[in-house]
Amino acid sequence: MGFDHIDVGYCRQKGITVAYVPTYGAHTVAEHTFALLLAISRKIIPSSERAKKGEFGNEELDGFDLFGKTIGVMGTGNIGRNVCEIALSFGMKVLAFSHSQDPELTAKGVRYVDLNDLLVNSDVISLHLPHNKETEHIINMQNIGNIKKGAVLINTARGALIETQAIVEGLERGILSAAGLDVLEEECDLREERELLTTEFLKKCDLKTQLLNHVLLTRGDVLITPHNAFNSIEALQEIIEVTVANIESYIDNTPQNLVS
Repeated sequence: MGFDHIDVGYCRQKGITVAYVPTYGAHTVAEHTFALLLAISRKIIPSSERAKKGEFGNEELDGFDLFGKTIGVMGTGNIGRNVCEIALSFGMKVLAFSHSQDPELTAKGVRYVDLNDLLVNSDVISLHLPHNKETEHIINMQNIGNIKKGAVLINTARGALIETQAIVEGLERGILSAAGLDVLEEECDLREERELLTTEFLKKCDLKTQLLNHVLLTRGDVLITPHNAFNSIEALQEIIEVTVANIESYIDNTPQNLVS
């Protein structure tokens, strides 16, 4: 489980032990990544909606193959590694950007490149980085124009990795052909208009980003799921089991899965 919402520095100063669940959802989130990508590439949502209406024509439902396409995987930790593996099984070429290289992936044909090379050469870009000062808005208004024209952007990691305005800009300019997002930069609820004007709401949420998120929700070239990539029976079971084990190990003075 992510711990970017925990002030680890403060906990360290106060002698507070912080443990986490390091590998939960590694397959679950990777599979959701491809669920979003396949839904986009084969136009699953509009196809299903048309069929439910009794309309079985396939006009304007032409998709595209993943085979032979290049996917750029940003972050090759537990989840990103599995995304690379799945992509290879689809016959995709894989570029990767990460602070450290995985020799097993390199041996299988994954090529590590710098960020700009990944943006320029990827037909699909998928984010699997943690959120920190270094990665916040790693895709932004300054580099969105470097992305290969017509690319698909997938984010199942953290919303703040991408500047929301850059997504809108990319779609409007045809830089991005589509986006699949399980996370948004500001995940507060858009509520009554009068609430948007209250001081308390403005303290909690970036109103501009909220409105841009609302724009994304209404676009046909954007597929959004409600931060649900982690949500499988197996992943939830792992969270429970590892959390209990973390507590028991702490009680036994043998703490495990500590945040360094």
